Formats: sequence, C-alpha cells, structure tokens
Amino acid sequence: MFRFGIPLRKIVTSLLDKTLRPNDHLEMDSDRTFFATTITAHRQPIFRREATSNLLMDTLAHYRDARKYLLHEFVIMPDHIHLLFTPAEEISLEHAMQFIKGGFSFRLKAQGSVWQPSFSNHRIRNFEDYEHHREYIQMNPVRARIVERPEKYPYSSAAGAMRLDPVPQGLKPNSLEELATRP
Repeated sequence: MFRFGIPLRKIVTSLLDKTLRPNDHLEMDSDRTFFATTITAHRQPIFRREATSNLLMDTLAHYRDARKYLLHEFVIMPDHIHLLFTPAEEISLEHAMQFIKGGFSFRLKAQGSVWQPSFSNHRIRNFEDYEHHREYIQMNPVRARIVERPEKYPYSSAAGAMRLDPVPQGLKPNSLEELATRP
C-alpha cells in the first residue's frame, strides 16, 4: 500500500491478527466517530473508588495505545461512562466497546457482571455535533454537582491528565474564520 508514493509499513496486532497502518490519526474515518455511553450493572457506583476509576483510565489508554481506537474525550461517572472516540478502520464499534468493557472487567478480576450488556451510541455527524458532545462529556460531573469546574474532575478528559487524540480531520472546521464565526 502506498501513500503519497511512499510504501506504508504494515503492523500486525496481537488481538486481531489484522494489519494496521503506522500511527497516522488522519487515516481513521471521521464517519466512524461516536459518542457512546455504557452503564454499570445495576447502576452500581463502582467508580466512586479511586482505584477502580484509575483502572478504567488505564484500560482506555491501553487500547488507545494499541490503536484499537482514537480517544477524543471521556468521563467516568460513578455508575457510567461517556466516550467520544473513533474505532480503528477494521474494528467495529461493538468490538471497540468490547475491548473497553471486557478489558476493564478482566483487569478488575470481577466475579460477576460489571456492566449492563448493552451500550448506547450516536454517530457524530459534523464539527458542531462533535463540539456539542465534547461539552456534554466535560460538563457531566459539573451538572451532577460532583465538581464546580470540569477540569477539577480527575476522571475526565477535561482534567488533562491523559493523552487524547485530536478531532478527526473530516470533522474539523475548514478554516479559522469558520471556527470564529460559529455561534
């Protein structure tokens, strides 16, 4: 495979035995960016514990680093999580969520169910939709009256403690002028 006349190296993943292109966030399709929510089993507030929240953050970072998805925004609330992410080209949304939910449950060494069996999702349509969901994620702990400002909540992308992936290229405004004229 070539890009700009240069051959691309192929990488084989251990979990899928499929080839991936080298780290190039522009290669992931912006039509595959989703806002997803998943809830703990019986709405148990397991993420009130710092160790449990940190374990989920480690899980999110692990699969992001393994290039299973791009992670744009997240928040870990006491009994649910919200994500704004882009699954890798060869990974379905369902499989990406399975990495997160199953990977976390395995690391937690859970004996019973940790999560409700399903999740909800919304495909991000454009930059405005992306921004709307980014703001929703960041303000979730404020609306829940856990903190007064988004950056004060340590289990959120707003805290700035975890590396995030940029807005997918296809969702970015075309110009700074377009960004400045947004309502």
